[in-house]
Amino acid sequence: MSAFPQVDSTGCRDGVLQEQGQRQVFCGLTSIVWLHRKMRDAFFLVVGSRTCAHLLQSAAGVMIFAEPRFATAILGERDLAGLADCNEELDRIVHELLERRPEIRTLFLVGSCPSEVIKLDLDKAAERLTEAHEGRVRVLPYSGSGLETAFTQGEDQFLTSLTERLPEQTDEALSLIVLGTLADVVEDQFRRLFDELGIGPVAFLPPRSGEQLPPVGPGTRVLMAQPFTGDAARALIRRGAEWVAAPYPLGVSGTLEWLKAAARAFGVNEQRVEEVTAAPVARAQAALERQRSVLAGRRITFLPDSQLELPLARFLAQECGMELVEVATPYYDREFHGAEREALGEEVRLVEGQDVERQLERLRADRPDLTVCGLGLANPLEAEGLRTKWSIELVFSPIQGFEQAGDLAELFARPLVRHDTLRV
Repeated sequence: MSAFPQVDSTGCRDGVLQEQGQRQVFCGLTSIVWLHRKMRDAFFLVVGSRTCAHLLQSAAGVMIFAEPRFATAILGERDLAGLADCNEELDRIVHELLERRPEIRTLFLVGSCPSEVIKLDLDKAAERLTEAHEGRVRVLPYSGSGLETAFTQGEDQFLTSLTERLPEQTDEALSLIVLGTLADVVEDQFRRLFDELGIGPVAFLPPRSGEQLPPVGPGTRVLMAQPFTGDAARALIRRGAEWVAAPYPLGVSGTLEWLKAAARAFGVNEQRVEEVTAAPVARAQAALERQRSVLAGRRITFLPDSQLELPLARFLAQECGMELVEVATPYYDREFHGAEREALGEEVRLVEGQDVERQLERLRADRPDLTVCGLGLANPLEAEGLRTKWSIELVFSPIQGFEQAGDLAELFARPLVRHDTLRV
């Protein structure tokens, strides 16, 4: 018996085509754009190059009069050549930052490609700075390097760093951690539903404040809200928590099954879930109906970008009637994505990884009605007459839950409507 999963002669493993080649992806530092808005007493200090600084500034679109909660400690030529003491300079920058921004309670030192290339030990730097500013601020390190598989792994590394610092649970009473960044409006909606179902206490990770870190232990149940948080989920399991298997809360059926899974973990019967969710389900179905006429029967291809591809494809196929041509994802986590894979069925062409040229060849042959892809490919594909949807918009937008189901469908309908209108 082989200890390794079998890959056939076509490069398929478990029915999923695996590709390795040139990739077109964002840098993991991009996750700071939504993370710094979530934790309002945190600051993200990237230890990187001027390119890192330009990426963050352009990605965030920060106005000149708005002081953000992120910055870049720029590594110069002397730093990269080993002619300067990077740790001494980093200590100075952190000291000046904390003097100027006294509201900071948690400071994240974010590694980048340059800092990792020169082997700058941010773990030790975080320990040293936490000790130097004891009682004033907690300093935590994580990697936002562009060497990762997908830009959303920046959040996974951030959450893993947080998870390792969570307090120990002192008893075995049941509690729930919802894992993955959600928009505040979505988080509030889910909290109300959990309260009505009698599920609690419930904590969302990341929290809105570094002072709200939940305890973790044998009584903790982990419900994943985002498909790109696998490392953080495993870190919680190592701390004694138990993972609640569920689809991701996209669309009506995905959200309903997600809530039912949580209810089973807390001994709440399914009938109670149906009663509590009846009204939001009805509203969501009505909102979806307005988009189905545009989406039903349309062919769609996903190029790999965010790891949201599988649950999005399931939602569009099952609830909007779209035809899946190809669904590609940067990384297929067989433990945490398996339910979404099964929901798509065996006939769907699934791809893990990327070889840009080969995927573009298939795309040009398939000519789908809509292609979900990264910003770098969207304009060239539009020039070839292919309609596109920016995948990164799906990370920045509130798309989880019942109340957002219609908005989520509209994000895919909009480019099709625009194309049809211009064609007329």
